[in-house]
Amino acid sequence: MKTSKEVYENRKNKYDRLLQKQTKASNLLSNLRLLVMLAGFAGALLLYSTRNYILLAGVMAATLILFAYLVIQHSKVIENKEYTALLSKINEDSIKRCKGEWNEFPDDGKDFMDENHPYSGDLDIFGPGSLFQCINAAITYTGRRMLSDLLTRHPTNADDIRKRQAAIEELAGKVSWRQRFLAEGLMAETKMQNPESLIAWVNQENPFFRKAWVVFLAKLLPSATLLLLLTAWATGIIPYYIPALALAVQYILLSVKKKERNSNFLLAKKYSKDIKVYYNLIKRLENQKFRSEYLKSIKGSMMNRESQTACYQMKKLFKIADSLDNRKNAFYFVFNILTLWDYQNLIALERWKEKSGRFLKSWIEAIGTVEALSSLSILRFDNPEWSMPEITSNQKPVFEAKGMGHPLLGRERVNNDVQILEPIHTLLITGSNMSGKSTLLRAAGINLVLAYAGAPVCAGFFRASLMHVHSCMRVSDNLEKSISSFYAELLRIKSIVAKSKEGESVFFLLDEIFKGTNSIDRHMGAKVLIRKLCSTKSIGLVSTHDLELCDLEKENNAVKNYHFQEFYENGRICFDYKLRPGASTTRNAIYLMKLAGIDVEDEQI
Repeated sequence: MKTSKEVYENRKNKYDRLLQKQTKASNLLSNLRLLVMLAGFAGALLLYSTRNYILLAGVMAATLILFAYLVIQHSKVIENKEYTALLSKINEDSIKRCKGEWNEFPDDGKDFMDENHPYSGDLDIFGPGSLFQCINAAITYTGRRMLSDLLTRHPTNADDIRKRQAAIEELAGKVSWRQRFLAEGLMAETKMQNPESLIAWVNQENPFFRKAWVVFLAKLLPSATLLLLLTAWATGIIPYYIPALALAVQYILLSVKKKERNSNFLLAKKYSKDIKVYYNLIKRLENQKFRSEYLKSIKGSMMNRESQTACYQMKKLFKIADSLDNRKNAFYFVFNILTLWDYQNLIALERWKEKSGRFLKSWIEAIGTVEALSSLSILRFDNPEWSMPEITSNQKPVFEAKGMGHPLLGRERVNNDVQILEPIHTLLITGSNMSGKSTLLRAAGINLVLAYAGAPVCAGFFRASLMHVHSCMRVSDNLEKSISSFYAELLRIKSIVAKSKEGESVFFLLDEIFKGTNSIDRHMGAKVLIRKLCSTKSIGLVSTHDLELCDLEKENNAVKNYHFQEFYENGRICFDYKLRPGASTTRNAIYLMKLAGIDVEDEQI
């Protein structure tokens, strides 16, 4: 069976070969366009010189028709070429992800970073080297937000998680469809915008352009004016001033509601390209068959009140927006006076709003949901050895993992078993510097986040109940708010205690708690906090260098000690990063100081 990396390499090679063929076709069509123009121009000169005007007209018409055909075909080849190039780049990025080079990806989700979030900063959910940077395959504004929500939102229903698991499992096997879905989003010429004003626009009624007499006149007047013009030109029965007067009336009508029309034109210009992307994404979604109930329900919800598909309606909206955006065309002014085209477009827009405006938000959210699920399914396809977690609805908090590692560390990660079952509430992790304590805490936290999102986890087996995830790991001074690191840590811990006091199940991760104070206060404070948390429906891991805290295991059967240890080989300090039961018995701070070049005499120790 091929590895995910091999699959991506084969797909990239296929698209690279196709790209070469399309490049040759594009160059050929470009040369043919030039050849047709030169041949047509030469033929026209020859026929003009011989005064064969009838044949001259035929050659010119044939040249223009053939040239227009070649232009259309060339445009299609160029668009297909761009699409193929994107598919090649998607597979190139997928290969980088398999090689652990995903930290080069430009979108790291830093705009979602929130220092007040209970865990996202500590667990590297957003920012450089983050989970978001590794897996994100969402291009739309809503898709990125949906993925962010899945990675930061507290889970409330185990059934919802299971539905997402089934959807992610299915999408993982649809590599070709997922990549083409992503490519449709990447075809956007600029970064996708927040659709709030677009949604507001299609839900804002303009009663004037819905009035029956306005619709009637907008159809009647241009038809009558064109008929008068043709009659005056062809027969001379009607004086020219009559159609001229009709045109003047239509010109005056174009000044009515001009401000409102211009507002619509600006919004159409702003969103026409985004609407095209939404249309292509919806088309790709509607044309795909799904097995999982969640994906089928998303697809089935994409209708308007008349049971017309979202794809059909989005195509109509795109045509309207594109037509509104074409007002910058040099011939539009004359065409607009002849046909009252502004009125035709806005009447069509109002009809669209009436039928489908209220549904646009749900359609865009459906696209975003599928983008988020597709992003998470990458983990499933790239790591088939990872397990789908078992989410329990137990009232008592549970966390059980076998062979668990940190999902962002690549193939060099070291896996460990972690089990927190009744009566245990707290695992006290000790060990020397750099031995793996913080990494273990982050591994537990980020895998739990993935589990709640519905994604696979980096473990052979994983089972957990629904809990609020809270961490206190990376805490620093905030000069702007005049908050010291110690006080910032207290605020974090306060929120954990408050949530646990509410009777909620909390999964806490505390790394070197109270490190900003003296050893006596740190030791006493940590003991009080651990005892308090053990008396609630909270479970978690606490790392510490204070070996005195290990005595808690003797006093409280809710606390269990584990440790990491180092060993020395050829004068070098080494770590195996394996979690072992019991308290740590080793220290390495002095050795590390010497290793860093700090002169420490043995008698000073």
